Amino acid sequence: MGIHELRPAPGSKRKPKRLGQGTGSGTGKTAGKGHKGQKARSGGGVRPGFEGGQMPLSRRIPKRGFSNARFKKSFQVINIERLNDLFEAGSEVGIREMLASGLIRNLKLPVKVLGNGDMTVALKVSANAFSGQAIAKIEAAGGKTEVI
Repeated sequence: MGIHELRPAPGSKRKPKRLGQGTGSGTGKTAGKGHKGQKARSGGGVRPGFEGGQMPLSRRIPKRGFSNARFKKSFQVINIERLNDLFEAGSEVGIREMLASGLIRNLKLPVKVLGNGDMTVALKVSANAFSGQAIAKIEAAGGKTEVI
């Protein structure tokens, strides 16, 4: 199959409904909005969640508890096996080196090194955070860890 043979699935492409195009079109005159009323006016309608003056569901349901989600710290995660594959023994591995080698995508987000895999080369690794297992494996291989 070539790119010139690609076609949309049958029935997936529909023409938009053309409103107000004369009485014969079926959607002429009032353009499917009926006669008068709030929903027929330009800019008409009610805001999302409005229930005609009844107490809205979002206010009827009790609010309980606390969520820590807005204070969550998100890390870019790297396993030591990737460091082991990409860097030679004795080299210093910082956040800029990780970015250059494609391990991370962003300098602004903090980096955490995790201990998945085996470490055979001695590296001096600098990152924002380390797991306990990662520290143990890096130091067992003769390397050093530095928290930025």
